[in-house]
Amino acid sequence: MAGQDSAAIFDKICEKVRKLDPVNTRKWFDDLVLAQFDGGLLQIGCPDETKAQYLEDTCQSVFSQAAQSITGHLVGVEFTVADRKPQPQQKSRKVEAGENVKLHPDYTFENFVVGPCNRLAHASCIAVSNSPGNTYNPLFLYGTVGLGKTHLQHALCHEARNREPNTRIRFLSCEQFVNKFISAIEAGNLLDFQTELRSVDILVIDDIQFLREREQSQEEFFHTFNALYNNRKQIVLTADCAPGELPAIEDRLISRFKWGLVCRMDPPSYETRVAIVQKKAHLRGLDIGDDIAEFIADKVKANIRELEGALTIIYATAQTTDEPITLDLARQALGDTVSTVEKNITISDIIGVVTDHFSVRLSDLQSKKRSQSIALPRQICMYLARNMTRHSLEEIGGHLGGRDHTTVLHACNKITELEKNDQNMRNQLAELSKVIKKG
Repeated sequence: MAGQDSAAIFDKICEKVRKLDPVNTRKWFDDLVLAQFDGGLLQIGCPDETKAQYLEDTCQSVFSQAAQSITGHLVGVEFTVADRKPQPQQKSRKVEAGENVKLHPDYTFENFVVGPCNRLAHASCIAVSNSPGNTYNPLFLYGTVGLGKTHLQHALCHEARNREPNTRIRFLSCEQFVNKFISAIEAGNLLDFQTELRSVDILVIDDIQFLREREQSQEEFFHTFNALYNNRKQIVLTADCAPGELPAIEDRLISRFKWGLVCRMDPPSYETRVAIVQKKAHLRGLDIGDDIAEFIADKVKANIRELEGALTIIYATAQTTDEPITLDLARQALGDTVSTVEKNITISDIIGVVTDHFSVRLSDLQSKKRSQSIALPRQICMYLARNMTRHSLEEIGGHLGGRDHTTVLHACNKITELEKNDQNMRNQLAELSKVIKKG
């Protein structure tokens, strides 16, 4: 292909990608360059390593689909860093040896909107990134889903690596930690697993609450925690509730989670939501007016993830109809009464409302007490959690003292029967549900 033709085709491919995948489209796609287009291979130059990894992980298939649609031929797509010389017929980008974390290019401190709901968490993450292992160790962030915990984790790692490129970082979900631990036991290479995690400079574990009821995994994490802490290595943890409210986690771990700094993250206020919508729109290269940002912020009150979801719906609608993004289009896309994006209810939300209503303590619900004044609120929690969340029976039981799925199922059946035959129970459940949904 002639150079000019290739450039024109590349522009059309990028335009097609934006229409096919509005969720993952970013403003910095404008900075992508054509590195090479020859022999059925399209190599795309990216601004930096993190963005190349992002495209490789999330956008490779859509770029291939767009390239095939525009050219009419099967096209292989690879991503490289723009200032590197492309390597024909070879994988142009590989994760370097020893790199154990893939960071999202959007999740930086620069792109994080600070408000009263998250100011302490934001400041503490900056402090930790400046001096890992020496400031707040461990750093424990907690809050319901979609409040920015993951963003701050990535931003902390970005900044730490910018300051010291050789920083060794391991970033795992709790599920990944448990699965890797189990695999290491089965393969007989537990020592390699321990060496890998205990030789890092920063260990980040997301959703640590899922360690519940996993005695061996808790034991392993306890020793890993101690090894890192004693060597002044940074530990960053997140959960959906405070350390003291984590169900079925050993007391010795709970006490260690409290050694450093514990930060709560709350839902954003209206003003913060407006700023978040504007920031998210800018990252995607969208030009929206203040009226549209205010409309979204007014209608979507749950969390940041839902705000971004509403923005995606509007963007996708504009792409489909080939119309500019206006307030009328936003209303059409979301609906005039958009409570479409509802609050993402957690078990912690349900427990909080039920304990307030019945004047009982969380520790009572998680205890083995069977008195009616404790058993009934516990069973109502289980019933509401099954009907208002996507958690499994086992997960619900884990939040309420480590009870098994049969106990939860029995509780749900009992409350269902009471609801059918007892008007007072129907009224109570309706009132509790209303309060929970309001947040």
